Amino acid sequence: MALLALLPAAVASAQTKWTERKSGDIVFVANAGGQSLGYSSTSGVKILTVDGLAFKDLNKNGKLDKYEDWRLPVDVRAKDLASKMSVEQIAGLMLYSRHQPIPAAAGGPFAGTYGGKVFAESSAKASDLSDQQKQFLAKDNVRHVLVTSVQSPEIAAQWNNNAQAFVEGQGLGIPNNNSSDPRHGTVATAEYNAGAGGAISMWPGSLGFAATFDPEVVKNFGHIAAQEYRALGIATALSPQVDIATDPRWSRVSGTFGEDPQLAADMARAYIDGFQTSAAEKEIANGWGYNSVNAMVKHWPGGGAGEGGRDAHYAFGKYAVYPGNNFKQHLIPFTEGAFKLNGKTGTAAAVMPYYTISYNQDVKNHENVANNYNSYIINDLLRKKYKYDGVVCTDWLVTGDETALDSFLSGKSWGVEGLTIAQRHYKVLMAGVDQFGGNNEVAPVVEAYRIGVKEHGEAYMRARFEQSAVRLLRNIFRTGLFENPYLDPETSKQVVGKPEFMEAGYQAQLKSIVMLKNKANALPLQTGKTVYVPKKFTPAGRNFLGMETPEKLEYPVNIETVKKYFKVTDNPDEADYALVFIASPNSGGGYDGKDAKSGGNGYVPVSLQYGEYKATTARATSIAGGDPLEKFTNRTYKDKLSKAINITDLAMVTDTYAKMKGKPVIVSVNMNNPMVFGEFEKQASAIIVDFGVQGQASLDIMTGKAEPSALLPLQMPADMQTVEAQFEDVPHDLKCYMDEQGNKYDFGFGLNWKGVIKDGRVDKYVKGAVKP
Repeated sequence: MALLALLPAAVASAQTKWTERKSGDIVFVANAGGQSLGYSSTSGVKILTVDGLAFKDLNKNGKLDKYEDWRLPVDVRAKDLASKMSVEQIAGLMLYSRHQPIPAAAGGPFAGTYGGKVFAESSAKASDLSDQQKQFLAKDNVRHVLVTSVQSPEIAAQWNNNAQAFVEGQGLGIPNNNSSDPRHGTVATAEYNAGAGGAISMWPGSLGFAATFDPEVVKNFGHIAAQEYRALGIATALSPQVDIATDPRWSRVSGTFGEDPQLAADMARAYIDGFQTSAAEKEIANGWGYNSVNAMVKHWPGGGAGEGGRDAHYAFGKYAVYPGNNFKQHLIPFTEGAFKLNGKTGTAAAVMPYYTISYNQDVKNHENVANNYNSYIINDLLRKKYKYDGVVCTDWLVTGDETALDSFLSGKSWGVEGLTIAQRHYKVLMAGVDQFGGNNEVAPVVEAYRIGVKEHGEAYMRARFEQSAVRLLRNIFRTGLFENPYLDPETSKQVVGKPEFMEAGYQAQLKSIVMLKNKANALPLQTGKTVYVPKKFTPAGRNFLGMETPEKLEYPVNIETVKKYFKVTDNPDEADYALVFIASPNSGGGYDGKDAKSGGNGYVPVSLQYGEYKATTARATSIAGGDPLEKFTNRTYKDKLSKAINITDLAMVTDTYAKMKGKPVIVSVNMNNPMVFGEFEKQASAIIVDFGVQGQASLDIMTGKAEPSALLPLQMPADMQTVEAQFEDVPHDLKCYMDEQGNKYDFGFGLNWKGVIKDGRVDKYVKGAVKP
């Protein structure tokens, strides 16, 4: 190797093969035939010239270390850097920050300050780092930050640059790997204009993608979303969620690709290929590059089998059960999809286990502990049997203390509640996990290291820490963040939500809408006619964080958009048609604190119908149960009652039907879960279902601007008795609802203008559906 010279850019000799330009404090360096670099002039980093090429001296030692040499393979660089890191630095790398809104909120669980003041009372810019961010980046060595809300793409880019400059000046100069939960959902009331951009492109929800039965739509989404993520400074997606929705009551069904393992596997593969693959000048090596976003596939080994449909974000839903002995099918979207990509990147960059205790599935150690803690689930299955060597990151708050059975923000240390916080961190590490979601403090990880040293010795624990460090560093190296983590805010503004991305998202929305019923060819509707749209009542309640929400009476669709298609009247007698926009029934999560306080066990049915439901056929004795805050193990809800929080949605249909006196009633359902259509189907002339679209897309289908082409990604139950009879872990095991026209609302059913859709998608996924 040629003699190294630490040269300021201004005095680089004529023999060098690089040039630079400045943009404020950021210096961009172009290497002829090599990687482009970016660094902050405020961080203390200088440029090393070696063989005429430029490299960043990240640790500021005046020489080129292997990890700083962009010519070397990623694993060589990652192992070199891991070997140089202190235990405290590796422990910080293992942390994944709590949710970070930009700017920080003034109150609530994600609050932050600027110079000790809330943002509105400070003189800070929205792109400045909060006091808390500076603390965990510097003191706790955090390098994985979960970004939530941002004011604009430009501010997101500026915040990214500020954060990267801050950490570049710390220690070994390891950049941030910022991440995001899914952020491409729709604003239902937003109007689509083909010529206008937006804050970010809007796409259907995951069930909507599944309803297209077309993996190419999902791959295209991933490709576009990755470009927008990178323009926001985000290099890791905490997605896709590929759990198969085998219990129709589960509150996270809407985030899945449906109940079929093969469809979910194909969608998972397409999604991750789209997100992770860079091409042409954006590729660095092996499909990775500057358009790549690491995909964290979740939730291993599948979270869709919660007993009674309850969810494991809460202690009342901590158990996943397998009465159909069908654990293995839940692995298919991972093993046949996420881990077998068509693209060069090969496999998902990261995996997140679910909160659940996969009850009685640990055939080696027979431990009923949460998946994050279970060595059989992680070490034996994921690591050894399926040879997965990427990052495994816990879900958020799994090492915290449980404070209540029904709190979203409570710790979720299911099955290990008796351990100390440090012992929980240690058990997670020994199970084969690399990273802790939602933990900003390095101290418990360092303490876990000390526990391991006492048990196994220093050499063993150092090797174990470096093993995780290498996995975590790989994802930062191969996305090019070590070379250039900086953004041009103006470019970010142009990329995020640009018109062609908005157009692609809108077309996908149209492809995701299912037509279930079209009696007497009620659809498409003639534009210019007069329509009646009933207002929707939403009772006061609480959101998933427990914050109070007020009651509302409002149009459930942007009425100004409706007026571009029809005349609108509040008098049904004047209307040619009625358009009724409702949401699928929501009866809550299956636990009632009032019932517990009055002497019951707290457990109530999760219902998929609007009207009151009594669980006369539910299990008398639950399969699983037990919690430190409970004095019993039987979580039965047999003979208890529940009804939908949004029961007034049913009245919107039935009342409108009566008011319209035989004139067509068109029902548009925004669906989060399967539902019992028997409560209102006969009152509807036509029914369309969406899984998260702009209301305008529904109107385009109703008026024939686009033809419906989507298919149901889930079965619709005939009644709640079939829901109680089905097994939580088994797909395709419901008796399906049959409407007055003789159509069965089964997996893969959908109508177009000609009738029941029977095409190659049906042949592939319905006829060949994976059965238990």
